[in-house]
Amino acid sequence: MTTYFIRRILLMFPTFLGSTILVFIILQMAPGGPLEQAIQRIQMGAAAEGEAGGSASADISSGGGAVLPESALKELKRYYGFDKPIWTRYLIWLGLYPRETRYREIKFKPDQFEISKRVGKRDGKTWKVLIRRDEQDDLAVFEIDGSPSPIWSATIEDTDEEGISTGIVYQKKISGIFTGNLGESYTYQMPVTEVMKPRFKISLFFGLTGMFLSYIVCIPLGIRKALAHGSPFDFASSVIIFVAYSIPGWALGGVFLVLFGGGSFWDVFPLGGFRSPMAVWETLSLWGKIVDQLHHAILPIFAWSIGSFAGMTVLMKNGLLENMSQDYIRTAFAKGLSEKRVVWLHAIRNSIIPIASGIGGSIGVIIAGSYFIEKVFNIDGFGRLGYQAILDRDYPITLAFLVIVVLIRLVGNIISDITLATVDPRIRFK
Repeated sequence: MTTYFIRRILLMFPTFLGSTILVFIILQMAPGGPLEQAIQRIQMGAAAEGEAGGSASADISSGGGAVLPESALKELKRYYGFDKPIWTRYLIWLGLYPRETRYREIKFKPDQFEISKRVGKRDGKTWKVLIRRDEQDDLAVFEIDGSPSPIWSATIEDTDEEGISTGIVYQKKISGIFTGNLGESYTYQMPVTEVMKPRFKISLFFGLTGMFLSYIVCIPLGIRKALAHGSPFDFASSVIIFVAYSIPGWALGGVFLVLFGGGSFWDVFPLGGFRSPMAVWETLSLWGKIVDQLHHAILPIFAWSIGSFAGMTVLMKNGLLENMSQDYIRTAFAKGLSEKRVVWLHAIRNSIIPIASGIGGSIGVIIAGSYFIEKVFNIDGFGRLGYQAILDRDYPITLAFLVIVVLIRLVGNIISDITLATVDPRIRFK
């Protein structure tokens, strides 16, 4: 079994690379990305200023937008990473290729082979470096004392008609997802991990709670329905379950808000949110915080988990009915074993196998498939963040969302295998 799981873990790497490469290429090549949006905002802003100043004709191109200087376009491409080939960008994102950070623009005149450039501060003092150019336009960076700089590098990017060479001096840094750096959000202007962390906790709370409740309710209910097959209880519970299942979770959440959120009937639960506003939350005692959290969580969790109730309950019921008709069950009864012992020690263990095999997939769904529920209940969770990042073309958040979802699904598959091998003694992974 150890060998099997080692192979599964090793297989995670090509699976991860394949999925991320595909999504990365699609995002980078799709029109309307962050670079195009930034250019459009600049053009619209310049056009508005031109119209307000009465000189729009001088600043507006024939295409209806402001003419963007080449230097500004180059800076935007560098900021969004579009100054590199797509495969280089992917390797930078992974953390396998150094990215250029803290860059400063430099210019060399035709007869100039050495310049001094201020690059920042070090130890509270101005930090300057010497940049020397050879006849092949290769640049070398030195500290003021003449020693080669271990930190800074420089390169020439362009030379105009007058012979003036323009380039940058920059630091190289290995930083990507393999180093734990998920990038910086274009929308929030802060590290992606800081944006995702609180929202991931929210979705994890609702998802795991809903999943736990589904298992502890549906498995006993499925057993009860199988043992009482054809009874009024079986019929009535089936009607309720399938009616609830036929309504999408997000739609059922809306119904709950109308009925119990003060919409038109009973004002029992809040209209949404993860908890009360912070000004109120901080004034509550520990018990008050627990009650407040439960008060906000009941409706979303119910809407979250209702979709799995029918499938899991029916799966458990049908599995138990099928196993109760097997030869080994009849043999157990023939040996004189009690019904309770036969059902609970033999039939149920085999009946739970299909449910155990799907636990990994359920883990992935509860984390990423929560957008609609979060939207209905105005919960600022992980699924809602990922969906909004796609709409806003916030590539760092979108790719980080993909990474987390893929890893969760891959780990979930391994958990499913472990659970299946634990429940089913016939399974032996080699």
